[in-house]
Parts: sequence; structure tokens; C-alpha cells
Amino acid sequence: MQPRLRTKYENEVLPELKQEIGRDNPHALPKLKKIVISMGLGEASRDSKLIDQAQDMLSIIAGQKAARRKATKSISQFRLREGTEVGVMVTLRGARMYEFLDRLVALALPRVRDFRGLNPKGFDGAGNFNMGLNEQYVFPEVDPDRFPNQQGMNIVMVTTAQNDDEGRLLMRKLGLPLRKPGDTGGRRK
Repeated sequence: MQPRLRTKYENEVLPELKQEIGRDNPHALPKLKKIVISMGLGEASRDSKLIDQAQDMLSIIAGQKAARRKATKSISQFRLREGTEVGVMVTLRGARMYEFLDRLVALALPRVRDFRGLNPKGFDGAGNFNMGLNEQYVFPEVDPDRFPNQQGMNIVMVTTAQNDDEGRLLMRKLGLPLRKPGDTGGRRK
């Protein structure tokens, strides 16, 4: 069975993108390529039990096993040695990617406290969107009793868009709640 968001992309979003961007070839239109979710563990990197918990939690959220990441070089000011485990990450593609994005938009983001939309400045110039979550408890599948340590995560949505405007258009069509460019989301500038 095909994910709901992928069906929406093929049936609704593609025809709208063809019309708005002005390209007839569906392969030239922007699409979601992959989603990368990562957690840097910082001080927790010295405790293997916390790394195990973070790996289990990210695996539950993503629906596939998270990989541990090691430091590529030593930095003495951070008391970090090369080869020390410093985080976990997972790369989602295909059906799992669309299912995760659907859960993020429909379930997790509405549960974020004082949420007024995602920052539209999260685009990197090539149409890819970066965002962060301060806590993992916004996902309903995470049990706070099993994972007592609050941990943030970075989410990168990689697209085939040629620029930020195409990426922004794609993300809005897929349902990502981006704020209007002038709106600060209740924060002072």
C-alpha cells in the first residue's frame, strides 16, 4: 500500500507544480529525495547507556534502525577524541520517508508548544529544508517513562529543487506549515 502523502504528491501536487513552475516533464519538477534525522549527544557521548537510549528512540521515531556516528577528529577543548561515538542518525527514503513526513506534519508539529509555523529561512540555497525539534516527546510513539532524557533532533529534507523558491513551493504543497516571510512567530527580531 502506498503512503497517503506519496499519493497526494502524485495526484495533486505534481499537476499544481507543473502549472506553477511551467515545466511539463515530471522528472524536472522538484520532489523529495530523502529525509535525514540526526541527534548530537554532546555530554551523553561518554555514557554508552544514553547512546543506546537515543538510538532506540530514534529507531522508534523513524521506523528503521538508527546508525551511531563517531567523531572524525579529536578536539581537545571539547574533550573529544577521534572515534568516540557522538550521535545517532537515520536516512529515510521512499515509503518510510513519506510516512515520517506525514506523521511529522499531522501529529508531531501540532503538539509543539507555542507553535506558529516553521521558519522559512531554513532553506539552504539549493532547495533543501533544515529544521530542529527541541524535544522528542512531540512524537506520540515515544514513551517518556522509557526515555527520560529530553533530546533534540535535526531534520533535513533533501529535495531535487533547483532553488529555494521551488523547495519552498514543494514543502508548502506537501503540507509543511511554513510561516510567512515577515512573521517572526511571536519572537522579537
